[in-house]
Amino acid sequence: MNEDEEKRPLRHAIFYRLTDVQYVELPDRQEQELHAAHEHMIITVTGGTGALQANGERHALSRGACYIFSPNIRIVLTYSGSDEGAVGGLSYYCLTFDSVGGEKAKEVAGTAEPDPFPCLGEVACSPFSYCVSELQGLYEKRHEQDELEAFRSDIRFQQLLLFIMQKNLPLRTESSVRRAMELSIAHIKQNYREELTVDKLAEQANMVRWRYSRLFKELTGEIPLHYLNAVRVEQAKKLLASTDDRLFNIAQSVGYSNEYYFSRRFKQSVGLTPGQYRRHQRENIRVFAPFIEDYVLALGIRPIMQFSHDDWGRQEYLGLDDVPEFNVVSDSEAALSDFAPEFIMLDSGIERWGMDRLTSLAPSIHLTYKGEEWRSTLYSIADLLGRVAEVRPVIADYENKATAAKAKLSRSIKRQTVACLRLSAQSILLYGGPDNGYTGPVLYRDLGLTPHSLVEKLAKGKRFVELSMAELVLLDADHLFITIDTISGRQIELLQSPLWRSLPAVRNGSVYEVDFLSWMNYGVLSHHRKIDDVLRVLS
Repeated sequence: MNEDEEKRPLRHAIFYRLTDVQYVELPDRQEQELHAAHEHMIITVTGGTGALQANGERHALSRGACYIFSPNIRIVLTYSGSDEGAVGGLSYYCLTFDSVGGEKAKEVAGTAEPDPFPCLGEVACSPFSYCVSELQGLYEKRHEQDELEAFRSDIRFQQLLLFIMQKNLPLRTESSVRRAMELSIAHIKQNYREELTVDKLAEQANMVRWRYSRLFKELTGEIPLHYLNAVRVEQAKKLLASTDDRLFNIAQSVGYSNEYYFSRRFKQSVGLTPGQYRRHQRENIRVFAPFIEDYVLALGIRPIMQFSHDDWGRQEYLGLDDVPEFNVVSDSEAALSDFAPEFIMLDSGIERWGMDRLTSLAPSIHLTYKGEEWRSTLYSIADLLGRVAEVRPVIADYENKATAAKAKLSRSIKRQTVACLRLSAQSILLYGGPDNGYTGPVLYRDLGLTPHSLVEKLAKGKRFVELSMAELVLLDADHLFITIDTISGRQIELLQSPLWRSLPAVRNGSVYEVDFLSWMNYGVLSHHRKIDDVLRVLS
Protein backbone atom coordinates (compact mmCIF):
# COMPACT_ATOMS: atom_id res chain seq x y z
CA MET A 1 0.00 0.00 0.00
CA ASN A 2 1.33 3.47 -0.84
CA GLU A 3 0.80 6.71 1.10
CA ASP A 4 -2.29 7.75 -0.86
CA GLU A 5 -3.86 4.34 -0.43
CA GLU A 6 -3.28 4.47 3.33
CA LYS A 7 -5.26 7.70 3.56
CA ARG A 8 -8.15 6.63 1.29
CA PRO A 9 -11.40 6.56 3.31
CA LEU A 10 -13.58 3.44 3.32
CA ARG A 11 -16.58 3.95 1.04
CA HIS A 12 -19.97 3.31 2.63
CA ALA A 13 -22.81 1.16 1.25
CA ILE A 14 -20.61 -1.00 -1.01
CA PHE A 15 -20.92 -4.76 -1.44
CA TYR A 16 -18.07 -6.61 -3.14
CA ARG A 17 -19.08 -9.44 -5.50
CA LEU A 18 -16.77 -12.35 -6.28
CA THR A 19 -16.76 -12.89 -10.06
CA ASP A 20 -14.16 -15.65 -10.45
CA VAL A 21 -11.72 -17.76 -8.45
CA GLN A 22 -8.89 -19.85 -9.91
CA TYR A 23 -6.14 -22.00 -8.50
CA VAL A 24 -3.04 -22.00 -10.72
CA GLU A 25 0.19 -24.01 -10.72
CA LEU A 26 2.66 -22.28 -13.00
CA PRO A 27 5.42 -24.61 -14.34
CA ASP A 28 9.13 -23.74 -14.27
CA ARG A 29 10.43 -21.09 -16.69
CA GLN A 30 6.92 -20.12 -17.72
CA GLU A 31 5.05 -16.92 -17.22
CA GLN A 32 1.42 -15.97 -17.15
CA GLU A 33 -0.22 -12.67 -17.96
CA LEU A 34 -3.34 -11.64 -16.05
CA HIS A 35 -5.68 -8.76 -16.83
CA ALA A 36 -9.14 -7.78 -15.65
CA ALA A 37 -10.53 -4.71 -17.43
CA HIS A 38 -13.30 -3.84 -14.97
CA GLU A 39 -12.58 -5.90 -11.85
CA HIS A 40 -10.21 -5.92 -8.92
CA MET A 41 -7.83 -8.87 -8.64
CA ILE A 42 -6.40 -10.72 -5.61
CA ILE A 43 -3.31 -12.91 -6.03
CA THR A 44 -2.27 -15.07 -3.08
CA VAL A 45 0.81 -17.33 -3.35
CA THR A 46 0.60 -20.73 -1.64
CA GLY A 47 3.89 -22.30 -2.81
CA GLY A 48 7.05 -21.88 -4.86
CA THR A 49 8.98 -18.70 -5.56
CA GLY A 50 8.79 -16.30 -8.45
CA ALA A 51 8.19 -12.73 -9.45
CA LEU A 52 5.29 -10.43 -10.22
CA GLN A 53 5.45 -7.42 -12.52
CA ALA A 54 2.79 -4.71 -12.43
CA ASN A 55 2.76 -0.95 -13.00
CA GLY A 56 6.43 -1.09 -14.02
CA GLU A 57 7.48 -2.59 -10.67
CA ARG A 58 8.83 -6.05 -9.95
CA HIS A 59 8.02 -7.90 -6.70
CA ALA A 60 9.52 -11.14 -5.39
CA LEU A 61 6.97 -13.83 -4.61
CA SER A 62 6.99 -16.64 -2.06
CA ARG A 63 4.45 -18.46 0.07
CA GLY A 64 2.32 -16.00 2.03
CA ALA A 65 2.57 -13.11 -0.44
CA CYS A 66 -0.75 -11.42 -1.18
CA TYR A 67 -1.45 -8.57 -3.63
CA ILE A 68 -4.62 -6.70 -4.57
CA PHE A 69 -4.82 -4.72 -7.82
CA SER A 70 -7.35 -2.24 -9.15
CA PRO A 71 -9.05 -2.85 -12.53
CA ASN A 72 -7.29 -2.64 -15.88
CA ILE A 73 -3.77 -3.46 -14.68
CA ARG A 74 -1.69 -5.98 -16.61
CA ILE A 75 0.14 -8.42 -14.36
CA VAL A 76 2.85 -10.90 -15.36
CA LEU A 77 3.80 -13.79 -13.07
CA THR A 78 6.93 -15.93 -13.53
CA TYR A 79 8.13 -19.02 -11.65
CA SER A 80 11.74 -19.27 -10.45
CA GLY A 81 11.84 -22.45 -8.34
CA SER A 82 10.21 -24.33 -5.49
CA ASP A 83 10.66 -23.38 -1.89
CA GLU A 84 11.00 -26.10 0.72
CA GLY A 85 8.10 -28.54 0.49
CA ALA A 86 6.47 -26.88 -2.54
CA VAL A 87 5.61 -28.99 -5.60
CA GLY A 88 4.10 -28.22 -8.97
CA GLY A 89 5.67 -24.83 -9.64
CA LEU A 90 4.46 -21.43 -8.46
CA SER A 91 1.03 -22.04 -6.98
CA TYR A 92 -1.43 -19.27 -6.29
CA TYR A 93 -5.09 -18.33 -6.04
CA CYS A 94 -6.39 -15.62 -8.35
CA LEU A 95 -9.71 -13.98 -7.46
CA THR A 96 -11.53 -11.21 -9.33
CA PHE A 97 -14.31 -9.11 -7.87
CA ASP A 98 -16.26 -5.94 -8.50
CA SER A 99 -18.25 -3.55 -6.32
CA VAL A 100 -22.01 -3.23 -6.06
CA GLY A 101 -24.00 -0.53 -4.27
CA GLY A 102 -21.65 2.44 -4.70
CA GLU A 103 -23.84 4.17 -7.26
CA LYS A 104 -24.80 6.98 -4.87
CA ALA A 105 -21.16 7.72 -4.07
CA LYS A 106 -20.33 7.69 -7.79
CA GLU A 107 -23.20 10.07 -8.50
CA VAL A 108 -22.01 12.51 -5.81
CA ALA A 109 -18.43 12.29 -7.07
CA GLY A 110 -19.58 12.70 -10.71
CA THR A 111 -17.72 9.61 -11.97
CA ALA A 112 -18.67 6.29 -13.50
CA GLU A 113 -15.40 4.63 -12.49
CA PRO A 114 -15.65 1.59 -10.18
CA ASP A 115 -15.06 2.32 -6.49
CA PRO A 116 -11.46 1.49 -5.57
CA PHE A 117 -10.93 -1.15 -2.93
CA PRO A 118 -9.34 0.55 0.13
CA CYS A 119 -6.36 -1.86 0.32
CA LEU A 120 -4.20 -2.05 -2.81
CA GLY A 121 -0.71 -3.38 -3.48
CA GLU A 122 0.96 -5.85 -1.13
CA VAL A 123 -1.26 -6.61 1.85
CA ALA A 124 -0.84 -8.56 5.08
CA CYS A 125 -2.95 -11.70 5.40
CA SER A 126 -1.73 -13.37 8.57
CA PRO A 127 -2.40 -15.82 10.00
CA PHE A 128 -1.89 -17.21 6.51
CA SER A 129 -3.49 -20.54 7.42
CA TYR A 130 -6.85 -18.75 7.86
CA CYS A 131 -6.46 -17.00 4.52
CA VAL A 132 -5.65 -20.26 2.70
CA SER A 133 -8.59 -22.01 4.37
CA GLU A 134 -11.02 -19.33 3.15
CA LEU A 135 -9.55 -19.32 -0.37
CA GLN A 136 -9.75 -23.11 -0.55
CA GLY A 137 -13.38 -23.03 0.54
CA LEU A 138 -14.25 -20.42 -2.08
CA TYR A 139 -12.45 -22.41 -4.77
CA GLU A 140 -14.22 -25.66 -3.90
CA LYS A 141 -17.64 -23.96 -4.04
CA ARG A 142 -16.95 -21.93 -7.19
CA HIS A 143 -19.52 -23.88 -9.27
CA GLU A 144 -22.10 -24.28 -6.50
CA GLN A 145 -25.69 -24.25 -7.84
CA ASP A 146 -27.54 -24.46 -4.53
CA GLU A 147 -28.74 -20.94 -3.66
CA LEU A 148 -28.09 -21.32 0.07
CA GLU A 149 -24.54 -22.58 -0.46
CA ALA A 150 -23.89 -19.89 -3.05
CA PHE A 151 -25.08 -17.27 -0.57
CA ARG A 152 -22.82 -18.80 2.09
CA SER A 153 -19.87 -18.42 -0.31
CA ASP A 154 -20.79 -14.76 -0.86
CA ILE A 155 -20.67 -14.21 2.89
CA ARG A 156 -17.39 -16.09 3.11
CA PHE A 157 -15.88 -13.78 0.52
CA GLN A 158 -17.07 -10.71 2.43
CA GLN A 159 -15.48 -12.13 5.57
CA LEU A 160 -12.20 -12.65 3.71
CA LEU A 161 -12.21 -9.03 2.52
CA LEU A 162 -13.09 -7.84 6.04
CA PHE A 163 -10.16 -9.87 7.37
CA ILE A 164 -7.80 -8.21 4.85
CA MET A 165 -9.11 -4.72 5.61
CA GLN A 166 -8.76 -5.21 9.36
CA LYS A 167 -5.15 -6.25 8.87
CA ASN A 168 -4.20 -3.45 6.48
CA LEU A 169 -6.29 -0.32 6.91
CA PRO A 170 -4.50 2.32 8.99
CA LEU A 171 -5.36 2.32 12.66
CA ARG A 172 -7.99 4.93 13.32
CA THR A 173 -5.88 7.35 15.37
CA GLU A 174 -2.26 8.38 15.45
CA SER A 175 -2.14 7.52 19.15
CA SER A 176 -3.23 3.94 18.49
CA VAL A 177 -0.55 3.57 15.80
CA ARG A 178 2.05 4.81 18.25
CA ARG A 179 0.68 2.50 20.93
CA ALA A 180 1.01 -0.52 18.62
CA MET A 181 4.63 0.36 17.90
CA GLU A 182 5.41 1.04 21.57
CA LEU A 183 4.04 -2.40 22.45
CA SER A 184 6.22 -3.95 19.76
CA ILE A 185 9.32 -2.15 21.07
CA ALA A 186 8.48 -3.30 24.60
CA HIS A 187 8.10 -6.84 23.26
CA ILE A 188 11.63 -6.68 21.83
CA LYS A 189 13.05 -5.44 25.13
CA GLN A 190 11.34 -8.24 27.06
CA ASN A 191 11.87 -11.08 24.58
CA TYR A 192 15.27 -10.31 23.07
CA ARG A 193 16.41 -13.86 23.87
CA GLU A 194 13.93 -15.29 21.36
CA GLU A 195 14.42 -15.68 17.64
CA LEU A 196 12.72 -12.49 16.46
CA THR A 197 12.29 -11.56 12.81
CA VAL A 198 10.80 -8.46 11.20
CA ASP A 199 8.04 -10.63 9.73
CA LYS A 200 7.06 -11.93 13.17
CA LEU A 201 7.16 -8.47 14.73
CA ALA A 202 5.11 -6.95 11.91
CA GLU A 203 2.56 -9.73 12.21
CA GLN A 204 2.18 -9.13 15.95
CA ALA A 205 1.63 -5.42 15.25
CA ASN A 206 -0.94 -6.26 12.53
CA MET A 207 1.03 -4.43 9.83
CA VAL A 208 2.68 -5.31 6.58
CA ARG A 209 6.45 -5.54 6.87
CA TRP A 210 7.34 -2.38 4.94
CA ARG A 211 4.96 -0.19 6.96
CA TYR A 212 6.13 -1.67 10.26
CA SER A 213 9.80 -1.06 9.38
CA ARG A 214 9.13 2.52 8.34
CA LEU A 215 7.19 3.39 11.49
CA PHE A 216 9.77 1.61 13.67
CA LYS A 217 12.59 3.73 12.25
CA GLU A 218 10.55 6.92 12.64
CA LEU A 219 10.13 6.16 16.35
CA THR A 220 13.57 4.76 17.24
CA GLY A 221 15.92 6.00 14.51
CA GLU A 222 16.89 2.36 13.88
CA ILE A 223 15.64 -0.44 11.70
CA PRO A 224 14.13 -3.27 13.79
CA LEU A 225 17.01 -5.75 13.65
CA HIS A 226 19.63 -3.09 14.49
CA TYR A 227 17.51 -2.08 17.47
CA LEU A 228 17.22 -5.72 18.57
CA ASN A 229 20.99 -6.11 18.30
CA ALA A 230 21.50 -2.98 20.45
CA VAL A 231 19.19 -4.38 23.14
CA ARG A 232 21.07 -7.69 23.14
CA VAL A 233 24.46 -5.95 23.37
CA GLU A 234 23.29 -3.82 26.32
CA GLN A 235 22.17 -6.95 28.17
CA ALA A 236 25.48 -8.64 27.34
CA LYS A 237 27.37 -5.66 28.81
CA LYS A 238 25.56 -6.13 32.12
CA LEU A 239 26.46 -9.83 32.23
CA LEU A 240 30.09 -9.18 31.27
CA ALA A 241 30.43 -6.62 34.06
CA SER A 242 28.61 -8.56 36.78
CA THR A 243 29.31 -12.26 36.14
CA ASP A 244 32.13 -14.64 35.29
CA ASP A 245 29.99 -16.55 32.78
CA ARG A 246 31.72 -17.90 29.70
CA LEU A 247 31.21 -15.89 26.51
CA PHE A 248 29.37 -18.84 24.97
CA ASN A 249 26.83 -18.83 27.79
CA ILE A 250 26.40 -15.06 27.64
CA ALA A 251 25.85 -15.22 23.89
CA GLN A 252 23.16 -17.87 24.33
CA SER A 253 21.44 -16.01 27.15
CA VAL A 254 21.02 -12.78 25.16
CA GLY A 255 19.75 -14.39 21.97
CA TYR A 256 22.81 -15.12 19.80
CA SER A 257 23.14 -18.58 18.32
CA ASN A 258 26.94 -18.83 18.66
CA GLU A 259 29.86 -17.15 20.38
CA TYR A 260 31.62 -16.05 17.18
CA TYR A 261 28.59 -14.18 15.84
CA PHE A 262 28.01 -12.60 19.27
CA SER A 263 31.63 -11.41 19.51
CA ARG A 264 31.52 -9.94 16.00
CA ARG A 265 28.28 -8.07 16.66
CA PHE A 266 29.55 -6.84 20.04
CA LYS A 267 32.78 -5.48 18.53
CA GLN A 268 30.87 -3.75 15.73
CA SER A 269 28.57 -2.08 18.24
CA VAL A 270 30.90 -1.24 21.14
CA GLY A 271 34.32 -0.99 19.51
CA LEU A 272 35.80 -3.57 21.92
CA THR A 273 35.66 -7.33 22.04
CA PRO A 274 33.55 -8.80 24.87
CA GLY A 275 36.75 -9.86 26.66
CA GLN A 276 38.27 -6.37 26.43
CA TYR A 277 35.04 -4.80 27.65
CA ARG A 278 34.92 -7.13 30.66
CA ARG A 279 38.52 -6.33 31.60
CA HIS A 280 37.87 -2.58 31.38
CA GLN A 281 35.01 -2.95 33.86
CA ARG A 282 37.25 -4.59 36.46
CA GLU A 283 40.71 -3.08 36.17
CA ASN A 284 42.31 0.36 36.12
CA ILE A 285 43.62 0.21 32.59
CA ARG A 286 46.34 2.41 31.13
CA VAL A 287 44.52 4.88 28.87
CA PHE A 288 45.77 7.29 26.24
CA ALA A 289 43.06 9.71 25.02
CA PRO A 290 44.53 12.81 23.31
CA PHE A 291 42.22 15.84 23.66
CA ILE A 292 39.65 13.61 25.39
CA GLU A 293 41.50 13.81 28.71
CA ASP A 294 38.78 16.12 30.05
CA TYR A 295 36.18 13.33 29.96
CA VAL A 296 38.60 10.68 31.25
CA LEU A 297 39.74 12.80 34.17
CA ALA A 298 36.15 13.70 35.08
CA LEU A 299 35.55 9.95 35.53
CA GLY A 300 38.47 9.66 37.94
CA ILE A 301 41.04 8.17 35.56
CA ARG A 302 44.44 9.75 34.98
CA PRO A 303 45.76 9.16 31.44
CA ILE A 304 49.29 7.81 30.96
CA MET A 305 50.18 10.72 28.61
CA GLN A 306 48.44 13.97 27.76
CA PHE A 307 47.83 15.94 24.58
CA SER A 308 50.15 18.79 23.68
CA HIS A 309 50.61 20.90 20.57
CA ASP A 310 53.49 23.01 19.26
CA ASP A 311 51.41 26.19 19.23
CA TRP A 312 48.61 25.52 21.71
CA GLY A 313 50.63 23.82 24.42
CA ARG A 314 48.75 21.48 26.78
CA GLN A 315 45.42 21.70 28.59
CA GLU A 316 46.76 23.34 31.72
CA TYR A 317 43.31 23.75 33.26
CA LEU A 318 43.22 19.96 33.83
CA GLY A 319 46.10 20.13 36.31
CA LEU A 320 47.96 17.14 34.82
CA ASP A 321 51.35 18.62 35.66
CA ASP A 322 52.87 15.22 36.51
CA VAL A 323 51.58 13.48 33.35
CA PRO A 324 54.05 13.27 30.43
CA GLU A 325 53.12 15.12 27.25
CA PHE A 326 52.59 13.62 23.81
CA ASN A 327 53.03 16.21 21.09
CA VAL A 328 50.44 15.30 18.45
CA VAL A 329 52.34 17.21 15.78
CA SER A 330 55.89 15.92 16.24
CA ASP A 331 56.00 12.83 18.52
CA SER A 332 56.14 9.37 16.98
CA GLU A 333 54.45 6.19 18.18
CA ALA A 334 57.69 5.23 19.93
CA ALA A 335 57.13 8.03 22.47
CA LEU A 336 53.79 6.50 23.41
CA SER A 337 54.97 2.91 23.21
CA ASP A 338 57.39 3.50 26.09
CA PHE A 339 54.39 4.06 28.40
CA ALA A 340 52.71 0.76 27.43
CA PRO A 341 49.13 1.90 26.71
CA GLU A 342 46.40 -0.72 27.15
CA PHE A 343 43.61 1.25 25.50
CA ILE A 344 43.65 4.20 23.07
CA MET A 345 40.69 6.52 22.46
CA LEU A 346 40.81 8.94 19.53
CA ASP A 347 38.38 11.54 18.20
CA SER A 348 38.33 13.59 15.00
CA GLY A 349 42.01 14.43 15.56
CA ILE A 350 42.80 10.99 14.16
CA GLU A 351 42.64 12.56 10.68
CA ARG A 352 43.86 16.04 11.54
CA TRP A 353 47.09 14.87 13.14
CA GLY A 354 47.50 11.45 11.53
CA MET A 355 46.86 9.65 14.81
CA ASP A 356 45.96 6.38 13.09
CA ARG A 357 49.66 5.56 13.34
CA LEU A 358 49.12 4.86 17.05
CA THR A 359 46.36 2.27 16.72
CA SER A 360 48.81 -0.62 16.33
CA LEU A 361 50.08 -0.11 19.90
CA ALA A 362 46.93 -1.18 21.77
CA PRO A 363 43.20 -1.84 21.29
CA SER A 364 41.85 1.44 19.92
CA ILE A 365 38.51 3.06 19.30
CA HIS A 366 37.62 6.06 17.15
CA LEU A 367 34.90 8.05 18.92
CA THR A 368 32.41 9.93 16.79
CA TYR A 369 30.20 12.29 18.72
CA LYS A 370 28.54 15.67 18.56
CA GLY A 371 30.49 17.86 20.94
CA GLU A 372 27.44 19.75 22.19
CA GLU A 373 26.01 16.46 23.46
CA TRP A 374 28.74 16.09 26.07
CA ARG A 375 26.53 14.24 28.53
CA SER A 376 25.89 11.32 26.17
CA THR A 377 29.57 11.38 25.17
CA LEU A 378 30.54 11.11 28.83
CA TYR A 379 28.24 8.11 29.22
CA SER A 380 29.76 6.42 26.16
CA ILE A 381 33.31 6.90 27.42
CA ALA A 382 32.35 5.78 30.93
CA ASP A 383 30.82 2.63 29.48
CA LEU A 384 34.07 1.80 27.69
CA LEU A 385 36.10 2.41 30.86
CA GLY A 386 33.82 0.72 33.38
CA ARG A 387 32.91 3.99 35.12
CA VAL A 388 29.19 4.39 34.35
CA ALA A 389 28.37 4.82 38.06
CA GLU A 390 30.45 8.01 38.14
CA VAL A 391 28.57 9.77 35.34
CA ARG A 392 25.41 10.87 37.13
CA PRO A 393 27.23 12.61 40.02
CA VAL A 394 29.54 14.37 37.54
CA ILE A 395 26.60 15.71 35.53
CA ALA A 396 24.65 16.67 38.67
CA ASP A 397 27.65 18.57 40.05
CA TYR A 398 27.94 20.60 36.85
CA GLU A 399 24.21 21.33 36.61
CA ASN A 400 24.02 22.45 40.25
CA LYS A 401 26.96 24.77 39.68
CA ALA A 402 25.44 26.20 36.48
CA THR A 403 22.06 26.77 38.17
CA ALA A 404 23.63 28.68 41.06
CA ALA A 405 25.79 30.74 38.70
CA LYS A 406 22.80 31.57 36.49
CA ALA A 407 20.89 32.96 39.48
CA LYS A 408 23.86 35.07 40.55
CA LEU A 409 24.44 36.46 37.03
CA SER A 410 20.79 37.33 36.53
CA ARG A 411 21.10 39.72 39.44
CA SER A 412 24.43 41.24 38.42
CA ILE A 413 24.23 41.91 34.67
CA LYS A 414 20.51 41.50 33.93
CA ARG A 415 19.98 41.98 30.14
CA GLN A 416 23.45 43.16 29.16
CA THR A 417 24.64 41.45 25.98
CA VAL A 418 27.57 39.07 25.53
CA ALA A 419 29.58 37.66 22.62
CA CYS A 420 32.56 35.33 22.29
CA LEU A 421 35.32 35.79 19.70
CA ARG A 422 38.20 33.58 18.62
CA LEU A 423 40.98 35.73 17.22
CA SER A 424 43.94 34.71 15.10
CA ALA A 425 46.31 36.47 12.74
CA GLN A 426 44.07 35.42 9.83
CA SER A 427 40.48 35.62 11.08
CA ILE A 428 37.85 36.79 13.55
CA LEU A 429 35.38 34.04 14.50
CA LEU A 430 32.12 34.82 16.26
CA TYR A 431 30.81 31.81 18.20
CA GLY A 432 27.19 30.74 17.96
CA GLY A 433 24.09 30.73 20.13
CA PRO A 434 22.67 28.44 22.83
CA ASP A 435 22.61 25.25 20.76
CA ASN A 436 25.93 25.18 18.97
CA GLY A 437 29.65 25.47 19.48
CA TYR A 438 32.14 25.29 22.32
CA THR A 439 30.76 28.29 24.19
CA GLY A 440 27.13 29.04 23.26
CA PRO A 441 25.43 26.19 25.20
CA VAL A 442 27.25 27.24 28.40
CA LEU A 443 27.01 31.03 28.07
CA TYR A 444 23.50 31.42 26.69
CA ARG A 445 21.65 28.29 27.79
CA ASP A 446 23.22 27.09 31.04
CA LEU A 447 24.10 30.57 32.38
CA GLY A 448 21.21 32.43 30.74
CA LEU A 449 23.36 35.25 29.38
CA THR A 450 21.92 37.36 26.57
CA PRO A 451 23.66 36.89 23.19
CA HIS A 452 24.34 40.00 21.14
CA SER A 453 22.02 40.41 18.15
CA LEU A 454 24.84 39.54 15.71
CA VAL A 455 25.06 36.09 17.29
CA GLU A 456 21.42 35.47 16.41
CA LYS A 457 21.62 37.14 13.03
CA LEU A 458 24.88 35.74 11.65
CA ALA A 459 25.60 32.56 13.63
CA LYS A 460 22.14 31.12 14.19
CA GLY A 461 22.30 27.34 13.84
CA LYS A 462 26.08 27.45 13.38
CA ARG A 463 29.02 26.81 15.65
CA PHE A 464 30.78 29.97 14.47
CA VAL A 465 31.01 32.42 11.58
CA GLU A 466 33.90 34.49 10.32
CA LEU A 467 33.33 38.21 10.75
CA SER A 468 34.33 40.84 8.21
CA MET A 469 35.56 44.21 9.43
CA ALA A 470 32.23 45.72 8.37
CA GLU A 471 30.41 43.22 10.56
CA LEU A 472 32.80 43.67 13.48
CA VAL A 473 31.92 47.38 13.60
CA LEU A 474 28.34 46.36 14.43
CA LEU A 475 29.41 44.26 17.44
CA ASP A 476 28.37 46.67 20.19
CA ALA A 477 28.00 43.95 22.85
CA ASP A 478 28.30 45.03 26.48
CA HIS A 479 30.81 42.26 27.23
CA LEU A 480 33.27 40.41 24.98
CA PHE A 481 35.06 37.16 25.83
CA ILE A 482 38.03 36.64 23.52
CA THR A 483 40.46 33.78 23.14
CA ILE A 484 43.64 33.92 21.08
CA ASP A 485 44.40 31.11 18.62
CA THR A 486 48.20 31.16 18.61
CA ILE A 487 48.63 28.72 15.75
CA SER A 488 49.89 31.68 13.67
CA GLY A 489 51.46 33.56 16.56
CA ARG A 490 50.13 35.93 19.24
CA GLN A 491 50.64 39.09 17.19
CA ILE A 492 47.04 40.10 16.46
CA GLU A 493 47.15 43.42 14.60
CA LEU A 494 43.42 43.86 15.06
CA LEU A 495 43.85 44.46 18.80
CA GLN A 496 45.89 47.61 18.07
CA SER A 497 43.57 48.98 15.42
CA PRO A 498 41.27 52.04 15.78
CA LEU A 499 38.32 49.85 14.77
CA TRP A 500 38.87 47.49 17.69
CA ARG A 501 39.38 50.35 20.13
CA SER A 502 36.09 51.88 19.02
CA LEU A 503 34.02 48.92 20.14
CA PRO A 504 31.89 49.74 23.24
CA ALA A 505 33.13 46.74 25.21
CA VAL A 506 36.75 47.75 24.53
CA ARG A 507 36.14 51.38 25.49
CA ASN A 508 34.42 50.29 28.72
CA GLY A 509 37.08 47.78 29.75
CA SER A 510 34.65 44.88 29.32
CA VAL A 511 36.84 42.61 27.18
CA TYR A 512 38.08 39.44 28.89
CA GLU A 513 40.76 37.18 27.45
CA VAL A 514 40.19 33.53 28.41
CA ASP A 515 42.24 30.35 28.12
CA PHE A 516 42.17 28.94 24.61
CA LEU A 517 42.14 25.17 25.23
CA SER A 518 39.57 25.26 28.02
CA TRP A 519 37.15 27.49 26.08
CA MET A 520 37.67 25.62 22.78
CA ASN A 521 36.64 22.32 24.35
CA TYR A 522 33.41 20.38 24.95
CA GLY A 523 34.42 18.47 28.10
CA VAL A 524 32.58 18.94 31.39
CA LEU A 525 35.71 20.17 33.19
CA SER A 526 36.21 22.81 30.50
CA HIS A 527 32.60 23.93 31.06
CA HIS A 528 33.34 24.26 34.79
CA ARG A 529 36.26 26.50 33.83
CA LYS A 530 34.04 28.64 31.58
CA ILE A 531 31.60 29.19 34.45
CA ASP A 532 34.45 30.13 36.80
CA ASP A 533 35.83 32.61 34.26
CA VAL A 534 32.42 34.23 33.69
CA LEU A 535 31.69 34.55 37.39
CA ARG A 536 35.10 36.06 38.04
CA VAL A 537 34.43 39.03 35.74
CA LEU A 538 30.63 39.42 35.68
CA SER A 539 29.20 38.44 39.05
